[in-house]
Amino acid sequence: MADEVTNPLKRRLPDGIVPEEEVARTEDRWVAIMLAMLEAMMAVIVVTGATHALNPPSNVETIDPTTLHLGGEFAESNLGTATEPDGSVTVRLIAEQYAFVPDCAQVPADTPVKFRLTSPDVIHGFLLPATNVNTMVVPGFIAEVRTSFSRAGVYNMPCNEFCGGGHHGMWARVRVVPREQFPQLAANERTSCAQQ
Repeated sequence: MADEVTNPLKRRLPDGIVPEEEVARTEDRWVAIMLAMLEAMMAVIVVTGATHALNPPSNVETIDPTTLHLGGEFAESNLGTATEPDGSVTVRLIAEQYAFVPDCAQVPADTPVKFRLTSPDVIHGFLLPATNVNTMVVPGFIAEVRTSFSRAGVYNMPCNEFCGGGHHGMWARVRVVPREQFPQLAANERTSCAQQ
């Protein structure tokens, strides 16, 4: 008892107060746990980044951005909407500073639609609000997204990745027409949203 009076550090603490040594030990443990978690997350990021740099994810299609317009899938005559043998629709677009080519694509409602895009210059974004379509369009690669539209209407399509000074004006449209009306559209009408 006399020892407690002479040395206040050895005095018994009231109930509910934790000794300073125990608080310090607990804080040290939490710091060690947090550092271990941080190291584990950094290791995952480094390993994932290195493996994806060596072997990109599967189904990556590449294309030469300097010659994509000269022939093949993204030649000017192949752009726009095309009907596939299985009845689905493929829309091919090029995103370039500061426009989508073509700037409109007509597709049928209640039909599987596949968008295939590429870019010859910088990274662009492709977004169709109120749908599951949102992807980056990277030069040298072909982006592919699939969706379907349940009702007719016009969907505005902004570039949602900053691509330069004219980015704010980079818009296109997807016009969804009734399924029975789509086969009657000529090839040039499928790339225009002008009223017929």
